[in-house]
Amino acid sequence: MSGAGYAMAQEPTGQARQANLGRRARTLAACAALAVSALGLGGCAAAREELGTAASGCFVDLAMASHAVHDRGRLRGVRLVSVASLSAHAPLLFNAAEMEGRRLAQVCLVAFEGQFVARGVERPIGAPSGDLAVVELGYPRRRLLATLLVTRPPLPFGHYHI
Repeated sequence: MSGAGYAMAQEPTGQARQANLGRRARTLAACAALAVSALGLGGCAAAREELGTAASGCFVDLAMASHAVHDRGRLRGVRLVSVASLSAHAPLLFNAAEMEGRRLAQVCLVAFEGQFVARGVERPIGAPSGDLAVVELGYPRRRLLATLLVTRPPLPFGHYHI
């Protein structure tokens, strides 16, 4: 009888079995949540690496930039650049930034692909029409400086997952 009592003591009762299953389910759920969170954070880190964390402050300007091109075109990319660097690669954007009364150190550039004409964008500079509109906004003080119309980008605006 001691052997039977021993077997009975080892096997959990219905309530104990339910409690064990509940603990296992909670443990598995917690592990799954951790795995999903880790994958999600890894995805965010990958996106920052591809887009460049320096430009992240400019993403709040997307609505203002889209308004400058009258909500036309397709987003090509976003960059935060120093005004000084524009003098060699984009002199018209450099001049627009320099004309701003306050000394700007940086500007956000938001590029859109599409068919653009000068009368169809805000504060146009450059060609009378173009396949690319580069909206220049002051940074960190958000103000529209110019919209450059060109056929080729003055700076690279590549991105992967926008």
